[in-house]
Amino acid sequence: MLLRNDLLEYAGEGARTLRILWTDPGKRRVYTYELGLPNALPRAAAFDALVDDMHQGRARLLPVDPWRVNIDPSTLPPGYLLLRESAWAIVGGLVREAPAIFDARTRGPLVAACRLVHGVSHPTVYRYLRRYWERGQHPDALLPDYANSGAPGKTRRANAGIKRGRPSKSGLPGLNADATLRDTMRAAAMRYAATHDSFSRRGAYRQMLDEYFGASRGSAPSYGQFSYWLERDTPFAT
Repeated sequence: MLLRNDLLEYAGEGARTLRILWTDPGKRRVYTYELGLPNALPRAAAFDALVDDMHQGRARLLPVDPWRVNIDPSTLPPGYLLLRESAWAIVGGLVREAPAIFDARTRGPLVAACRLVHGVSHPTVYRYLRRYWERGQHPDALLPDYANSGAPGKTRRANAGIKRGRPSKSGLPGLNADATLRDTMRAAAMRYAATHDSFSRRGAYRQMLDEYFGASRGSAPSYGQFSYWLERDTPFAT
């Protein structure tokens, strides 16, 4: 299952990170956006091809989004919020035109109309669109760079890699699950809960293995470990 705003990380030659911008309800097609590429534009991809990349270990889902803007707007000066609102007034209508805004054939006329209505330049519209797509598809993504902590506009990586080494069969807390592994288990539980009417611990565990580990099952936590940290780190204790 691929959801809006999921991040797919490809390692090795051609390493890149893609954000899922939109998924066809019929699970045939998705639009992706390559992060960290100054002139990136949305690209269509086959849903099944991306899922296969995960299963074959060519790509993995990132449990934490280091690109998303996470800031409390109430802590910002009013000027920052005015800049955000100004940018949102320009592109808010465009981003609601999904998936048309992702397709080059329909995006051009939409951007041209936006420029006329708001009296802004072509580069301004695309600068706002790219910022919105790269930083999590939320109006706060349009906050100016200097409002962000850390390295604005740059990837702030989570700890590289999932915890290596096969866990013991006991699944006890002494397995020393690191922050990245716990983030993965927590994200997997939340994803399962968001896509199912009722929560199944076993079901969430199986989905996590498929989506986050694929062919690399040797680095996956045991069910016992997953169950233990599920109760510690998420609201799901049943």
